[in-house]
Amino acid sequence: MTAEKKVCHSAEEIETDSTPAEQVSQSSSKQAYLLGAVGIIATLLMAAAVVYFRDFIQGLGGYGYLGAFFISILGGCTFIIPVPMLAVVFALGGVVTYTWLLGFVSGLGETIGAVIIYMTGYGGGTALRQRKEGKMQALMGRLMALMEKRGSITLFILAAILNPFFYPAALAAGALHFGMRRYFFICLAGKTIKGMTVAYAGFLGLRGLFNLLGIPV
Repeated sequence: MTAEKKVCHSAEEIETDSTPAEQVSQSSSKQAYLLGAVGIIATLLMAAAVVYFRDFIQGLGGYGYLGAFFISILGGCTFIIPVPMLAVVFALGGVVTYTWLLGFVSGLGETIGAVIIYMTGYGGGTALRQRKEGKMQALMGRLMALMEKRGSITLFILAAILNPFFYPAALAAGALHFGMRRYFFICLAGKTIKGMTVAYAGFLGLRGLFNLLGIPV
């Protein structure tokens, strides 16, 4: 075999070896965009449902644990459209038999809603990582840097307490391709703690304390 043939043969091997990797990369990108599209569509549908069925949603408290579960799904995936999730869970805390179960189903519902946020961030990860102009983008950049270093503990704390920063943290988790299973169980643990906090506050009649803290229930 001549030197020229060896070179040609090596080039063919390199080209052949690189093709599957490129195909996997393209396939992963398509899956990410598809997942992001599903997340965005689901979020828009949920937001539309909150607006269109507002009266019905406000009455979900009458359905007990099931009502708390469904309203928590809506509250967990929508951010722009307000959902009276905390008010419903708080009110039910004073009337249901098993307050701990109310906290759990509320946490589970919110976690399912949070998966939709994760999907949106997963598909839009490239855009979230590259955009750095503006205060919101700078804040998102710092949050993503924190998530890269201490993602699990950050996500757990933001899921467990009443705060407005969980939504961008969930987007960041998706953008960073945080493991889905780990994401789900961390959110479930944190959201269950939050759900039980609100439910037991309702059980103990702590509405005045919540209002003092500026939390509408």
